Amino acid sequence: MRYDLVIFDNDGVLVDSEPISNRLLAAYLTELGHPTTYEDSIRDYMGSAMHRVHDLVQERTGRLLPADFDDVFHGRVFAAFERELKPVAGVVDVLEKLSADGTLYCMASSGSHERIRVGHRTTGLTRWFDDGRIFSSQDVGRGKPAPDLFLHAAERMGVAPGNCVVVEDSPLGVQAAVAAGMDVFGFTAMTPAAKLAAATQLFSTMGELTDLLV
Repeated sequence: MRYDLVIFDNDGVLVDSEPISNRLLAAYLTELGHPTTYEDSIRDYMGSAMHRVHDLVQERTGRLLPADFDDVFHGRVFAAFERELKPVAGVVDVLEKLSADGTLYCMASSGSHERIRVGHRTTGLTRWFDDGRIFSSQDVGRGKPAPDLFLHAAERMGVAPGNCVVVEDSPLGVQAAVAAGMDVFGFTAMTPAAKLAAATQLFSTMGELTDLLV
């Protein structure tokens, strides 16, 4: 394999959470008087940390979101995860292949540690990711599109950035990986290929990813 470390994004790459979370985010923002469609949420917030939601709403409206916004939103998301969340189709096969080959891998997500663990527990992915393989934007000062999270993950895993490849499905994540000096494979299952054009290579199914990684 040509990479020493594979860094997975979580939402939309490991767990099929983006449709759920963006549907609920759009509904909650609209409920609070900030009309937002599902498509708006995908465009503006997919792949970003929660502070981006607060920052964009304040920038556009001059109003702050409620102090309990994150807690209420995550409560709704976690409840929906318990009912609906599934792993991304084919990703378990990828993880099994990497594990069998002894390839080092981890994940780096804009989501909180709690969100990551709820998603993994619900989908059965916990067996593939112990605490030493999980990195969150909570661990660094700036989330994606800044490179900090990916650089932090590489450092903790003991691999130089140039020997890493990131698996991402959002423009912000691709931007962060490029800024970190890493190759990045862009997953186009939910995101139009044109929006991930800065990626090293694009793929649309996890079967294709397995071929790219060998």
